[in-house]
Amino acid sequence: MKNNIPKNVIKRLPRYYRFLGMLLESGIERISSNDLSKRMGLTASQIRQDLNHFGGFGQQGYGYNVEQLRENIGEIIGIGNSFKVILVGAGNLGRAVAQHLNFEKRGFKLVAIFDSDEKLAGMKINETEVRHFSTIADFCKDNMPTAAILCIPTVAGKTVTEELYNCGIKAFWNFSHYNITDDFPNAVVENVHLSDSLMRLCFNITNREETP
Repeated sequence: MKNNIPKNVIKRLPRYYRFLGMLLESGIERISSNDLSKRMGLTASQIRQDLNHFGGFGQQGYGYNVEQLRENIGEIIGIGNSFKVILVGAGNLGRAVAQHLNFEKRGFKLVAIFDSDEKLAGMKINETEVRHFSTIADFCKDNMPTAAILCIPTVAGKTVTEELYNCGIKAFWNFSHYNITDDFPNAVVENVHLSDSLMRLCFNITNREETP
């Protein structure tokens, strides 16, 4: 991937992919940047600028072929890679993530779940086995997962991440509040702070302008 792609553009790529999928389900075969901008709450020029980072798509006077553009964006994201990912933490959050996300449609394959609670070992969540965390080094050696999902307490963040990093995992989907890049600056990290999102909603409700 080009190193000069703005982060905000990268953040918008999954949104484009999702909206284009919705258009396909509605039977829409092509769409102009103006129509797409109205649906997404962006400007047409912003959409064109975003896509131009990857070579540009569409034809003037025709717009975008929805199916082709979605496939192109999927390739840019890497949807077809099927990276092996493990999940650490089989508590309520970890179970919800394992049960309700379709990893295969988002570029990943969930190959194992780990937890430090021996009582959970052997349990299956959507056909994926929960293993004791003490076995993680051997599992990683045999299966070489690319990424890890962390659904663990913040206090366990550094210890668990260090173990995973030493096993060769350098990419993390991090639901804990532990700041991975402070100790592992070369890691690829996507932080998910549900409480932050909820507080942003609270702020927006508190500060909204009343409308008749």
